[in-house]
Amino acid sequence: MRDGSSFETTVPARLDRLPWDRFHTLVCVALGVTWILDGLEVTLVGSLAPAIAASPSLRLTESEVGLMASAYLLGAVLGALGFGWATDRLGRKKLFTATVAVYLLATIATGFAWDFWSLAFFRFLTGAGIGGEYAAVNSAIQELIPARRRGQTDIVINGTFWAGGAMGAVIGLVVLNPAVVDPEIGWRAAFIVGGALSFVILLLRRYIPESPRWLMTHGRPEEAERIVSEIERGAESRHGPLPPLQHGPIRLHPRDHIGIAEVVGIMFRRHRDRSVLALVLMACQAFCYNAIFFTYALVLTRFYGVANEHVGWYILPFAIGNLMGPLLLGRLFDTVGRRPMITLTYGLAGVLMAITGFAFAQGWLSATSQTACWTVIFFFASAAASAAYLTVGEAFPLEMRAMGIAVFYAFGTGIGGVVGPALFGWLIEGGQRVDIMWGYLLGASLMILAAITEWRLGFAAEGRSLEEVSEPVSARARP
Repeated sequence: MRDGSSFETTVPARLDRLPWDRFHTLVCVALGVTWILDGLEVTLVGSLAPAIAASPSLRLTESEVGLMASAYLLGAVLGALGFGWATDRLGRKKLFTATVAVYLLATIATGFAWDFWSLAFFRFLTGAGIGGEYAAVNSAIQELIPARRRGQTDIVINGTFWAGGAMGAVIGLVVLNPAVVDPEIGWRAAFIVGGALSFVILLLRRYIPESPRWLMTHGRPEEAERIVSEIERGAESRHGPLPPLQHGPIRLHPRDHIGIAEVVGIMFRRHRDRSVLALVLMACQAFCYNAIFFTYALVLTRFYGVANEHVGWYILPFAIGNLMGPLLLGRLFDTVGRRPMITLTYGLAGVLMAITGFAFAQGWLSATSQTACWTVIFFFASAAASAAYLTVGEAFPLEMRAMGIAVFYAFGTGIGGVVGPALFGWLIEGGQRVDIMWGYLLGASLMILAAITEWRLGFAAEGRSLEEVSEPVSARARP
């Protein structure tokens, strides 16, 4: 279609009226499985951190372990920006294939690292692939799932990161056990095998179509109509006649892309409050998660004397708590509402984190009781963090959704995530519990700040179409 010509479409309304079908299940599995593999890989880094540090070819200090995590997060920041920009221009499907390929190759390469710099470089590339995944996959999922199930689905899918985390903890128990395998071989094999499993994702994603919403805003309504019709025929054959549309057509004036200047204008003029909210939610959860999780194995080994091969027993319940939060609380974000649930989960996590940090400094906790505390805290924090990604995706128009996710993921991770692991690695290397307590209190304060910000600036998106929550740029006629 010629750039600028207008048309009416019912594509959004037709996607939102669909009953849950095996097509939606395929979308969740093919796109969401990335989080499982990401959780597997990241948890392995946390569980394997002591073994990697002690590797005869690497011999890393605690600070270098923290810097290794920061390299991964820096790659995620730059990857999100680059791939996010390309996702909005080239389409969701092309980019969620490219990003998983980068992740796959870089993760395998990590298993062949020969010194700190090669390890940091491969971790950087792995992060770049994952950063791109956050933009491409989250935007595609939100655009394909019916409005009434969008919140729960997005939160649960992001939460399945921790299913991979639990798997990683179990694998860590095996590959770090000297009676089973030489730890120097074990940690390398874990990365190589984990990366190779990503081939499954490439196969599944062949069956996921391009987002009809992306097609319609890029002047390709015929393709969007064809894809939606195919989805409808499949749903009708399994569920019977479809319900009536809940809202009417929208008129669009599509164009190939919107410029950076317009993106900036939308973020900081038209949706300034949403931009502030997105930045605060993303930065605060990124600091807490990456600072605490990436370095928890070091706390266990240094302050509680936990042997390297037993670290997985403590990471496992931590991961299970993170998984159960989104699974059990996710539905409430669609029923009770986004604003009260995001405020509650961030606030509870912050208060409990402050109490735990003080107890750690006083020496009141054992390795088991501190792990129990983190399990409860991150039951709430995991749902909160997943809701941050949901909020960013819903906050901005479709034409810049992936870029919006990328920008605030990048800023949030850059501000909170890159600094956190390096800071905590340095605090742990100092060996003083009180210093680490101040780090925990900083994280707690940030989570409480995020809760207050959500209460003041949060917006209602539950049950509403994406186009109603944030009007597409192409729905406005250009002068």
